[in-house]
Amino acid sequence: MNVTHLKLLLFVCVITILHACQSQKPQTWVFIMAGQSNMAGRGIVEPQDTVTNPRILTIDSLGKVIKAKEPLHFYEPSRVGLDCGLAFAKTLLPKVPDNVTIMIIPTAVGGSSMSQWLGDSLYRNVKLLSNFKEKVAIGKQHGEIKAILWHQGESDANERSIEAYPSKIPQLLATFRSIVQNDSLPVLMGELGSYSNNNDYWQMVNTAIREYATTDQNVSVIGTQDLIHKGDTVHFNSAGQREIGKRFANAYRRMVK
Repeated sequence: MNVTHLKLLLFVCVITILHACQSQKPQTWVFIMAGQSNMAGRGIVEPQDTVTNPRILTIDSLGKVIKAKEPLHFYEPSRVGLDCGLAFAKTLLPKVPDNVTIMIIPTAVGGSSMSQWLGDSLYRNVKLLSNFKEKVAIGKQHGEIKAILWHQGESDANERSIEAYPSKIPQLLATFRSIVQNDSLPVLMGELGSYSNNNDYWQMVNTAIREYATTDQNVSVIGTQDLIHKGDTVHFNSAGQREIGKRFANAYRRMVK
């Protein structure tokens, strides 16, 4: 083997080693939860929902990174409950590389409307869009924002708000993506529940998000027609929240294949 071939072989070996080291460098995948009460969670937290994993993280009310356990949301202390976040992370974790940690960051506030999000309204002591920006910044300090999990629409499912709702979806998603600085950021959207006595406006919200998803290849909508409410005909029960988390995780995997 001449000197030139030896140098080439050494160069290839070095590049291969560097690539292998880079691929094993610890990474944090960050997912932002946003919307209103069915994203904030109103299910009953059970022991299975409080089991932690060192590779699944979140933040507390002070922005400190902690191991994730339910309840994740903290903006409405008297209303906290089980959301879909931990189930999402637990479902996704076995499917990601071993060097990846998942961080789920809560920003949802119960009762918030699309207009309040777009207008950065102060709602239940939270400036919705400003808080979202702040949490995105925290997420970026620790890793890469991979997707937004969105569930909202009950507050817009009425005669006054429904007409403008379809046009506000692309506005808000464009705003979110601008904040994250990723025009192709995946957004996972959950349908409102299809409970037996809910009104036609709820289905109009679902139609709006499904129709928008046909125009945006980076949006995926998960169905909830078979899930059950907790007895109030508004909020998913605990089993429903866990299933939503699983569906969000599976939808994300399909999007990024």
